[in-house]
Amino acid sequence: MAAHCESGTLTALLKHKGLEITEPMIFGLGSGLYFGYLSHTPNLSFPMFILRTKPGKLRKKIAKRTDIKFNTQRFKSEDKAEQELDELISKGIPVACQVDFYYMDYIPQWERVHANIHFITVVGKEGDEYLVSDSYFPKLARIHKDKLRKARFAGGYLAPKGFRYFIESVPETINYEKLIPVSIKNTINNMIGVQPPFIGVRGIRTFAKKLQGWPKITRDIDHLSHEVMKINVFLEDQGTGGGGFRYLYATFLRQCADKISNKELEEMSKKMMEIGDGWRNISYFAAKIGKNRDLGADKLKELGDMINERADAEEAFYKELKVVINNI
Repeated sequence: MAAHCESGTLTALLKHKGLEITEPMIFGLGSGLYFGYLSHTPNLSFPMFILRTKPGKLRKKIAKRTDIKFNTQRFKSEDKAEQELDELISKGIPVACQVDFYYMDYIPQWERVHANIHFITVVGKEGDEYLVSDSYFPKLARIHKDKLRKARFAGGYLAPKGFRYFIESVPETINYEKLIPVSIKNTINNMIGVQPPFIGVRGIRTFAKKLQGWPKITRDIDHLSHEVMKINVFLEDQGTGGGGFRYLYATFLRQCADKISNKELEEMSKKMMEIGDGWRNISYFAAKIGKNRDLGADKLKELGDMINERADAEEAFYKELKVVINNI
């Protein structure tokens, strides 16, 4: 089990290979924390916000910043993808696969949605069923080979195209003293660097403003309720570890403080936990007004004001964190 499928799968594979590392450390060293308000993407039927970097970017940054060697591949042929997967697991090599979450039928049906950005680890095969380790499921699961094939080659936005990876080698140690400042500076830039108005702290403010215009672009009160309640889903339910990944990042900062003996990072960790609490309050408020269909202009303004408060808190936080990290 893990907070997030991509960082959780990666952490499990690294531990299997002999590198002891935590999920928050993987998430933080890969500069996974992010914010974006997306409203003009052709593949989206309605505006949405994102709280982490693009799927796959976490792994790529970890590969770039460490001596971990990954073997990655996409496929045009479904048969070839399945054949290669079988060959790898027959050698005892666990393989991470990108899939459409909807086809993971060991997960309760009410939780499953079409999302092409889920990661699982295939660890074996018995007959026509694969054995799967999933960060969101408490024990090894089974999935029929036909279902896995559908999941690996689902169409649509961010189509997996059979993508898989496994780890070829890991270093004996990681140079945390070098990597911690690099990764934190990258995250600071994601949030308060020179970015378009829909990215980082500016993106949070754009979200707060645009949210109040949602009644004009929804079909009816039920549609508006659905979209407002999705704020809760994105912040809490979609593998964020709670508070829109903010609790996960707070844990990363606390672990960094231990790794390099820095009390200031420990204090910043506590402040990030408080920021996460603020996002959680937004989550609860959105769920409440969405469920009750209490979506008048005053309530949407109140929700927007809460989001703007998070923007102010995060801007102040990253400015302070920048000073701390520049002194390391």
